[in-house]
Amino acid sequence: MASIPASSDPIRLALIGAGRWGRNYLRTLTATEGVALAAVASGNPDTAALCPPGCRLFTHWRAMLAAGGLDGVIIASPPASHAEIAEAVIRQGLAVLIEKPLTLDHGQALRLRQVAADHPVLIQVGHIHLAAPAWRRLKQLVDRIAPVRGIRAVAGARGPYRPDVGVLWDWGAHDVAMCLDIARTMPDRVDARLLDRRAVADGTAERISIRLGFGALEAEIVLGTDMDKTRRFELTGAGGTLVYDDLAPAKLTLDGQAVPIERHPPLAVQVQDFAAAIRAGSTDMSGLELGIAVVEILDRCQSLSASWRDDQGHAGI
Repeated sequence: MASIPASSDPIRLALIGAGRWGRNYLRTLTATEGVALAAVASGNPDTAALCPPGCRLFTHWRAMLAAGGLDGVIIASPPASHAEIAEAVIRQGLAVLIEKPLTLDHGQALRLRQVAADHPVLIQVGHIHLAAPAWRRLKQLVDRIAPVRGIRAVAGARGPYRPDVGVLWDWGAHDVAMCLDIARTMPDRVDARLLDRRAVADGTAERISIRLGFGALEAEIVLGTDMDKTRRFELTGAGGTLVYDDLAPAKLTLDGQAVPIERHPPLAVQVQDFAAAIRAGSTDMSGLELGIAVVEILDRCQSLSASWRDDQGHAGI
């Protein structure tokens, strides 16, 4: 976890969106040393009771940006709003951390790249598992099992059933980002399969399969809102097997043996890294590039949806 360089003045961060995940940010920001939650933009009247003393509350994000006094902004609003808000933040010259997925459209993601080229600022995307200490330790151990020959991932839960995004965009952004973090290149093959889709009490449950090919490396991802909560990512290589399991007592194992890791919450790590980068004056946009790549792959999978049937369908590129 990056430490925030010492300074008498805290990094002044603002939060846009105080829904379920936004409230996790709110609690984390309030507890992070060297950071001040300076402002929150939320239309929820209950948000005021959650804000720390001195935090300014706005009902609209544009009013918050106009008020100024910020070093960076975290966007945790619904994904459909990310592109518009992020563009405004970037044009104002503020560092920005955008929750995943970056956008719901590849064209919108590319537009953000164009805007950022003219207004270079620090841009990060909240692919939270990449900030997990167990994942970062896994990355350090990958060479021990190299070459990696296969990735097998399963992720999901019984919900949430969101009206604006399905399981592909809600859960898939994580696993695709993790695959790209390992492969370090775009896939040369993308395939998607609908395994199940059915009405449930709170919405529509889905289970889908994604296959990504990176040369000789094959990744298989199963995502569902019809399963007990699961987050497992397995790497198999010539030298052994690494397993990242976010819900297991041993979050990282190497050939079945637990690997010691630090126990910092991933969201706290992510916030600390963002604040430290702001303090250092970084204008790194590698997070934006990863976010664009994730959206491109998910967009390609989504484009296959016309071939997905309600019982079982298949399509590939």
